[in-house]
Amino acid sequence: MHAANWFELPTHDLARATRFYAAVLATELTEDDSVGDVQMVMLPHGKSRVGGALVKCRHMQPEATGTLVYLNTPDLDAVLGRVEAAGGAILMPKTFLREDIGSIAIMRDTEGNSVGLHSRG
Repeated sequence: MHAANWFELPTHDLARATRFYAAVLATELTEDDSVGDVQMVMLPHGKSRVGGALVKCRHMQPEATGTLVYLNTPDLDAVLGRVEAAGGAILMPKTFLREDIGSIAIMRDTEGNSVGLHSRG
């Protein structure tokens, strides 16, 4: 059992955030049925991975200094190479931690959230 099972990245502009994450992660994102005033776009996840979504709702605001979520990526260099072109910023470049952990980096998305990136390779 994982400590986390779901996360939400708040957005000011859901369409802009969707374009950013689709470009940076080089994948298609899926719009989810909205619940009340909450609009969601699903981030990629599999059966054994923690799921998450981009969310626009009145009670959540993007935050640069709050909780830091790390997204998995098979090729951290490729993802970092797309961040600035998609409108984001690299806050911490690729940093190797240890063989058993891999490398991490931190980016700021188009909404102002700081988001970690992780790769075992």
